[in-house]
Amino acid sequence: MTDDQQWQSPGGGAPVPPPYAPAPPPAAGAPQGPGAQQGPGAQQGAGQWMPQQAPSPQQFAPQQAGWAPPPKPGLIPLRPLDFGTILGAPYQALRRNPRPTFGISLLIQGGLLFLTLLVVGLATWFSVSRIDFASTSADADEIAAGSIATILLSSLIPVGLSIVATGFLQGILVLEVSRQSLGEKLRFPQLWAMAKGRVWAVAGYTVLLTLAILLGIGIAAGIVVGAVALGGDAGIGVGVALGILLVLGLIVLYAFLGTKLAFVPSVIMLERTTIRQAMARSWALTNRSFWKTLGILLLVALIINIATSIVTAPVQLLVSFLPVMFAPTGEETTMLVLLGLGYLVLVVVTLVVSAIALVIQSATTALLYIDQRIRKEGLDLELARFVEAKQSGALDLPDPYATA
Repeated sequence: MTDDQQWQSPGGGAPVPPPYAPAPPPAAGAPQGPGAQQGPGAQQGAGQWMPQQAPSPQQFAPQQAGWAPPPKPGLIPLRPLDFGTILGAPYQALRRNPRPTFGISLLIQGGLLFLTLLVVGLATWFSVSRIDFASTSADADEIAAGSIATILLSSLIPVGLSIVATGFLQGILVLEVSRQSLGEKLRFPQLWAMAKGRVWAVAGYTVLLTLAILLGIGIAAGIVVGAVALGGDAGIGVGVALGILLVLGLIVLYAFLGTKLAFVPSVIMLERTTIRQAMARSWALTNRSFWKTLGILLLVALIINIATSIVTAPVQLLVSFLPVMFAPTGEETTMLVLLGLGYLVLVVVTLVVSAIALVIQSATTALLYIDQRIRKEGLDLELARFVEAKQSGALDLPDPYATA
């Protein structure tokens, strides 16, 4: 059948052009132009029909709304956090706003080191000079014992201040991470204004936690000493066995309580509760996420320790080999100068690494706290509403973290 032949339907009927035949020319007098065809299959002329183009599959596909990712106004996306985000965000917090994070941490730790050297150094110099002065007297042994006790007691002052300073830094860093998550970049005076009335509560909790740890160690040591003293010939073996069991028990207890109470500084700073309420709140937030929280905290601590060893080990080797390389003759003055310079470099490197480690650990704990509230309480919705209202120009907005 040629293109000019008409095609008959199987049931008979009027002949029609082939379905895919080229369109015949319009009849004389038929309307032409863009408005000539009024719809699919419109008449071009009397008794003529144009085939309709087959519709594409996209015309029948359901129209789906485009998926929009969760908003990310600042440090983290406002959704439940994955493992990579929790590990990477602390380093981003350190890089995005280094002054109130790394700068304050380095300043406080450097001040503590200077205070330690000053207090312990003066106490040591006073005690040694006293021992030398009383070396010929009858009560030289008592004076020596008292001088050693003075040195030990003087070392407790910087230790206590270090504990308080650690709590202070944790509180400031929790606030910094929480505000960075909302896209804010605050300076230290602004963070300090927000921390008023709460940062000392965090420092007090840190002191209480340290005292509890020391009490546990003291009780364990007393049990071991008592077993050795009362056990007779077998007391040493019993004491060693008890010591091993007690040490393992203390490690397990510290890991358990440290994980269950890991969010106490965050709760105190952001929800502005008392220490007792913060402990109960942290205990509840870690339910059904104990192993996840413990695993991430241990992994971050392991990464920090490995990185610290990698950075400080070459410096320590350099300090030990400096006298051999630059003072092979053993000249005393040159060796002392080289050792002093080497240990000064080692102290500076250790301070920098310790400041970074404290920021990362505190930021990781704060992110875990935010993640738990997102998963259990829908905190991401509150944060998104806060960000949208702030971007629209609203003022005097309530703190989204305080609305539990």
